[in-house]
Formats: sequence, C-alpha cells, structure tokens
Amino acid sequence: MNLKLLFIVFSIIFFNFCSTYGQTVSLYNQFNGRFDFTFIGNTMNVQENGANDPCVILTSSSANFTLNTGDVVESAYLYWAGSGTGDFNVNLNGNPIVAERNFDLILASSGMPFFSAFANVTSIVQSTGTADYTLSNLDVSSFLNVNDYCNNGTNFAGWAIVIVYKNDALPLNQLNVYDGLQNVPSVLSINLNSLNVIDNADAKIGFVAWEGDRNIAVNETLTINGNPISNPPLNPVNNAFNGTNSITGSSTLYNMDLDIYDIENNIAIGDTSAIIQLTSGQDFVMINTVVTKLNSQLADATISIDAINQECNSRTIVVDFTVYNNFSTNELPSGVPIAVYINGQFIQYTETILPIPIDGSWSSQVTITIPDSIPDGFTLQFVVDDDGTGVGIVTELLENNNTDEAIITFLNSPTYNDLQPLVSCNEGLTSGTFNFLNYDELVLANTNDIFIGYYETALDAENNVNQILNTTNYFSNFTPREIFIRIENENCFIITSFLLTVENCPPIVYNYISANGDGINDAFFIEGLRDIFVNFELEIYNRWGRKVWTGNNNTDDWNGFSNKGYRFDDNNSPKGTFYYVLHLNDINYPEPLNGYLYFTK
Repeated sequence: MNLKLLFIVFSIIFFNFCSTYGQTVSLYNQFNGRFDFTFIGNTMNVQENGANDPCVILTSSSANFTLNTGDVVESAYLYWAGSGTGDFNVNLNGNPIVAERNFDLILASSGMPFFSAFANVTSIVQSTGTADYTLSNLDVSSFLNVNDYCNNGTNFAGWAIVIVYKNDALPLNQLNVYDGLQNVPSVLSINLNSLNVIDNADAKIGFVAWEGDRNIAVNETLTINGNPISNPPLNPVNNAFNGTNSITGSSTLYNMDLDIYDIENNIAIGDTSAIIQLTSGQDFVMINTVVTKLNSQLADATISIDAINQECNSRTIVVDFTVYNNFSTNELPSGVPIAVYINGQFIQYTETILPIPIDGSWSSQVTITIPDSIPDGFTLQFVVDDDGTGVGIVTELLENNNTDEAIITFLNSPTYNDLQPLVSCNEGLTSGTFNFLNYDELVLANTNDIFIGYYETALDAENNVNQILNTTNYFSNFTPREIFIRIENENCFIITSFLLTVENCPPIVYNYISANGDGINDAFFIEGLRDIFVNFELEIYNRWGRKVWTGNNNTDDWNGFSNKGYRFDDNNSPKGTFYYVLHLNDINYPEPLNGYLYFTK
C-alpha cells in the first residue's frame, strides 16, 4: 500500500483508504508588497518506497539555494516530516533546530502515526544566503519497524524550506502562507481564504508534498476552483504528486514533491477565496502548508485616534489622528474621506491631503464641536475611507479595519458652595483682622475635589502662586477685600472667592485719666473710635453739667484741657469726676453713648 504525504507549502500528507485525523489548514502569515517565494529541500529516502525498497531512510540530506540579484530574504520557514510520532530536534547547517509547532496525523484503521514539524529559520537563511543547506539529525529509523511502515510502503522522511523574498523589481503582490494538517478519504478540499485578487497575472500556488509515487495515478487530480492544474511533463494532470521538484526540474525527489503551479486562468479578479481539491483513488492526503502569490496592488487604510485635547467646561475638542497605509501593496491616494461619528451619528468630514506611500502614514488634527444633544460619556469614532454615508472611494486589501474609537467624558470644573462674606470689626479706615480657616471645608461641594489654597488676587489663584499662609489672623488694611480660592479635581480647577468686610463695633471706653505725663492714661482714650467712627463728636461735662471740652476725629484726645465754658488754671480742669457724651453719628448707633470718667493729675 502506498501513501502520499503531501507537504503543499501546504505540506500535504496522503494515506491509504482509511480515515485520518489532523489539524485544519488555515492562514499562517500574509505578506503584502514586492514579494515572491520559492522552495528548497530534499528527501531522506534513497529510492521510492514500496516494492524492492530496502527500507533505508537517511538522517541527512542537502539542497542548494541561490539568491538572485536584488533578492532579499524576508522569511524562511522550515518544515520536516516523516513516519512515526516525530523527531522534533534537528540541525540545519549545524545549527540546532527545535520544532516551534508540530502537526500529527494518525491513520485510523492501523493506528499508524505520521508527523510534520515547523521552525522559523529566517535568521539562518538571511545570514547564510546563497549556499548548500543540509538538514541533519532527522532520524525516524526507530519508528519504521513498530508499525511495519516499510511493508506498507509508507516509510519516508524529508524536509523543505519555504523562502519568501522581496525585490524592488517585482510587482506588488499579496503572498499567503497557510498551514495545518488535514486528512481526506478519497477527496480533500481546502478553503484558502483572505485572498484579494486584483490581477491574476503571474498568479502562482505552491505545494510541498510527501509520499508522492511516480507509478501510482489512480483517479488522482489536483484542482483549484474546480479547474485541474498541472505542470507537464513533470506533473501530469493525473499524477500531480509524483516525487518531483518543479523548481529544479528533478524527478527523483523520492516520496516528496516541491511544485509551483501557474494559476492565472484558474482564479478570477475579485476572488477572496479559492478551493483546492485533491482526489486520489488509492492514497489519502494530509496537508500542512500552501503558498499563494497574487498580484494585488492595493492600499490598506487604517486610522488611529492619537490624542484628544480638551478644555475644561468646553464642548469643543481637538483630536490628533493618524492615517496609515501599512501592510499594503499600493500608495493610498490623497483625498481619502474621513468621517467622524458620535454615538453613531455623523458629525463632520475631513480627508487626507497627501498621498501615503506603502507602510507610510499621515497625521493631522481636527477640531470638533460636540452638539448640545450629545450626552456626556459619548463614543467618538473615526472611520477612514468613509464619506459619512458608509461609502468609501478606495478599494483596499481589507475593508473591515478602517475604524478607531474612544469614549469621551467632558472635563468639568469642580462645583463649590458659595461663601458668605466674612465680617470683622473695623480696626480703622476699614481695616480688619480675619480668621477664615474653616472656609476650605465650607467651600467644597464634592468631597472628591481638592481645596488648594487662598490667594489675594485672581491671577495668583490661576497660577497657584503666593498662597495666603496666615488664615487664622489675616490682617487686611482695607475692606471690602476679595479673597480667592482655588479648587481642583483630576482634570480641572476653578476659582471662586469671598469678601472680607468690616463693621463698626461698639467702642470701649477707658474712664480714668492721670495727666501727669508718665505716658500712662495721660488722655481720655476710647478704643475703636478714631478712624472708625470718623464723624464722631465727643463732649466732656464737669460735675455741674457745664461743657468743658468738645472734640472729633480731627482733634487730640482730652487730657483735662478745657476748650469750652469757664476756664481757669491755664485752662486745665481740676481733678474730679467728669461726664462724657459720645455721638457716634453712625446709623447703627443712633443714640449717644454716655458715662462718667475720673480725672486726676
């Protein structure tokens, strides 16, 4: 019984007439740009397995890779496969290689296992370049007798490297690498998605296949989208996998195929997927990898919201954004529309003003005024290649990656409680001393907000400089005076204020005079009178009710000197008891203050 293990860059593995189990082939990597691909590799079989096979599997073999002028290796993926449960530690040009991923398949009827392994060897191929490559230390000999692979004609081992290279002389292409491990009974179908066919010129598909037999061609076909493909004479339409290498022209790649097919006439412009189908009347197939190359000169616009600049208490925002043309195969033209949505509602339109090259970007800024109908906590959405109706003007590699969004909350200043004026006694000419320590608690309307400080000017509060430090005994030489307060939250600050005012408090009378010139009680002193009750009138009467002195804010304090009525002894009053009448002439004190005082010398 013969088995074809097909390593189709998709590595394809075939088995005989019994169900098998593996992993679904799917897209592994995509390259967009001036890329192409090739294969190198070799079998470990000394001859085609089956009849007269000595059942000898080598542990090493070599293949040549030639890097042409202008070619630059982008990626190199090593696949190796064989009979058994797997050997996942090998060497490439003496470099130890450990499998990064591995795939397994079991033939259900016999329980016979087969394996394939993967490693990224890009750095090795990039540094080595044109050279012979030798894979060694791949040993499946211990597995061959366990399940009688040799008598079943399923003993094999081999390796291949899928090499993706770029060259500035190439057209812009989209290159897809798929891998996995699938199985079929008599028919195997694989859906290759993520294609974007713009031009089918020079379209190619490549396969790496194991276990292909030159002498078995029983109902064997390979089709793409229902169309049989072939490379005669190496790969006839009825025997696609037959131990050949279409890159080198070899027909002695025993039980292994490295084949690349032209598919210009088998895929149509506009296709986004393709169906690969393999049929065989004798062998089963397992698939690891397939490579497609399609001419695809397309831009791919994406957008990012980079920064949202907001001002406190404003519904106007300034948004920094960037439009990218990454992973594309063509320039993004100027004039590509950009729609701005808020909560799904179209708000305004802008557009790119410069062409964006492949892998390039363009940054700009837009000012947006949020309508009053939009509530706080809205979703801002930028969509590139959208004219505001969901319609674009550019055909892109991907049409579902054109959006970026952010949730926006308005920046609101803290709220505060209005503060009543703080009143103190007039200390003269509207000056006063104040204690406003507890106002920092009274002003906060939200306990999450932060009181910052008190300031004498609004400018100091704005700049948060020159804070008032003495808040318990603050002297102001004039009133009314505005004191400013700064309050902050995590985004904004606000300035509020309160007034310092004074009132004329009742004066305090000291009613003892000793006019002896010792500097103590030498005159009649009334505290809280002068420069406060500026229109006061003071009258002094002797014990007989005769007025002996009058004064006001512009005269000196009374020291016993008489300036009214009968006077003697150089106008000095005799010692004794006198009476005062104090007219404050203040609306809050309509009645005069009066009392007695004692005068002595």
